[in-house]
Amino acid sequence: MAIDLNKTRILVSNDDGIEAEGIHILEHIAKTLSEDVWTVAPLHEQSGVSHSLTLHDPLRIRKFDDRRFAVAGTPTDAVLLGVMEILEDKRPGLLLSGINRGANVAEDVTYSGTVAVTMEGTLLEIPSIAFSNRLLGDYEDPVVDWSAPKAFAADIVRKLATIDWPHGTLINVNFPGLPADQVKGIKVAPQGRRKIDKEKLHKRTDPRGRDYYWIGGPGMTPFDARPDADFHMLLEGYITITPIQLDLTNFALMDHLRQTFEAA
Repeated sequence: MAIDLNKTRILVSNDDGIEAEGIHILEHIAKTLSEDVWTVAPLHEQSGVSHSLTLHDPLRIRKFDDRRFAVAGTPTDAVLLGVMEILEDKRPGLLLSGINRGANVAEDVTYSGTVAVTMEGTLLEIPSIAFSNRLLGDYEDPVVDWSAPKAFAADIVRKLATIDWPHGTLINVNFPGLPADQVKGIKVAPQGRRKIDKEKLHKRTDPRGRDYYWIGGPGMTPFDARPDADFHMLLEGYITITPIQLDLTNFALMDHLRQTFEAA
């Protein structure tokens, strides 16, 4: 069923934290779509925590103003408390996540707290869209250009609101990090695959001579040959839109497994 944005309560969240620049931009975009916009986000940055829940520590909510709240927990915690506690009187009809500082394509979606926000929203039967913006330049001092999300995000939401995407499916949107006037267009792209290079693991030695490691950096290499995958399209300067389903079942393999294990 299409979404009437003028009458829809929108929940905004992220994984970069309540004070991140990207969420302020997304809040502004959301307010051009609806007058009923609420924000419930992690209190601190939670990048890379994926779809994790806080199970062994208490969760606290901090109120910033009448419609802005932070949760001292993961992105998933923020969505759960936002929907079930803060907005208990009226559930949101749309969930927007981001705008993440850095792309979330290929295998990133399995690590990303930004995408996890929309996973939880989808599990709660709320149409959910994740937004991420690629970083350019040097890894230690990247260039962050928000002009493309500012120019295109609202219209992308409006168009997505006119369609009825399948049950159990979220929408993952990535911007190429280019100035808005250099974006080549929009590509609906399948999720690609990349692998972590050795350069992604940074070995260091502490003052006591013991080894430790940092996982991070730009060492990612394409792993598949699909030229139309999200990762490749983003590098070519396109905005990518990828529908992602939560059901991970490999139905093609199920038939073979049934013949192997269930045969009389």
